[in-house]
Amino acid sequence: MQGAVEQYVFVRLHARGGEERAVEEALREVTGPSREEAGCLSFHTFRSVRDTRLFYIHSRWADEAAFQEHARLPHTVRFLERVDALLDQPRDVTRTEMIA
Repeated sequence: MQGAVEQYVFVRLHARGGEERAVEEALREVTGPSREEAGCLSFHTFRSVRDTRLFYIHSRWADEAAFQEHARLPHTVRFLERVDALLDQPRDVTRTEMIA
């Protein structure tokens, strides 16, 4: 696809007190299916070492269409419904392009 621009997505998730394990489990469950998507170039999850309630997803997609498809897939929809109920702050999603 000529002209396609890779998309880098950063997601910040802050668990309610006591829900850290449930957030981690939800992240583990969505990782495998997300990595298998045709447009997924990488998908990694992280936990802060200073705030154990703070989690991140960093993913890389072939282009915007690949990310949009990811957002519609059942495993993603289930993950978002599940994890949003475990957070004490709104989920923060930032879609980016590499500049250097």
